[in-house]
Amino acid sequence: MLRKSDFYYDLPEERIAQTPIYPRDHSRLMQLDRRTGAITHRHFYDIVELLEPGDVLVVNDSRVLPARLYGQKSDTGAKGEVLLLKQLGPVTRWECLVKPGRKLKTGVRLTFGEGLLTGEITEVRDDGNRVISFDCKGEDFYNLLDQIGQMPLPHYIHEELEDSERYQTVYARERGSAAAPTAGLHFTDELLQTLRDKGVIIASVTLHVGLGTFRPVKEENVLEHKMHTEHYVIPQETVDIIERCKAEGHRVISVGTTSTRTLESCYQKNGRLMAFSDDTDIFIYPGYQFGVIDGLITNFHLPESTLIMLVSALAGRENVLHAYQVAVEEKYRFYSFGDAMFIL
Repeated sequence: MLRKSDFYYDLPEERIAQTPIYPRDHSRLMQLDRRTGAITHRHFYDIVELLEPGDVLVVNDSRVLPARLYGQKSDTGAKGEVLLLKQLGPVTRWECLVKPGRKLKTGVRLTFGEGLLTGEITEVRDDGNRVISFDCKGEDFYNLLDQIGQMPLPHYIHEELEDSERYQTVYARERGSAAAPTAGLHFTDELLQTLRDKGVIIASVTLHVGLGTFRPVKEENVLEHKMHTEHYVIPQETVDIIERCKAEGHRVISVGTTSTRTLESCYQKNGRLMAFSDDTDIFIYPGYQFGVIDGLITNFHLPESTLIMLVSALAGRENVLHAYQVAVEEKYRFYSFGDAMFIL
């Protein structure tokens, strides 16, 4: 049996990064050889030395929505909080988390931004999430979000973020995530250009990250854990780039667990990589055979999380737990605004 406790490590709270590093690419980088377990300490800008001409970096270009809305019940004025999780068809229909749940029931109407946006709860789901239909008063929904929404930082970050763009990658384009694909936060435009000048190819996929990425594994038997579902898109251009990369004997490096889940989901479902749009609940843990990626750039993840299980599937559980122990001892910064690891 694969146990949740097999992926536990002790992390002092002071190692959890509360603010991003400036410049972005000056974070630390741990290089991990997944075959030998060997560790090298670097900085993220050293990634230029570690990648070769012809290698492909696959990034997730999803953009985080200012998805936290504070409003009032239209009838009583009582305060309510809404967090957008997943778009359901029309841009104005969303699955959401709400507070206080006991008072926000089907039929309740909410007002946000002094009436700029209103919404009605149309469904209460079995897991307690709400479906809300919004009325934009003829305005663009996303423009209204930019005006009145707030960035939904992870629960373990307690500091205020002075610049909301620091919780976006520099290549974020497609709006729809409730959390950032944080492995990409280390790249700057200048670093990406340096990589291109060297001959490294940047390819994009889109996976809209849900808050389920932070959901803890509760079952001791890992195989009983039910994964959250997220929507992804793989364009034909990216498929062509990766196929050419493989044919020429170069390496495909995934930037983050979200890009990894996107590529591997398509491969598992279709037996090959192809232009595809789908929902995925793929759960990658040790024993999984990767079909697309050769390496991974990722941050340091929570103990007993599905993300550290994915990393362990690629690099080996013992190698990963040892690397994490070294990272704690060497005072690396952990989680969303923390340092990075390059596994090859």
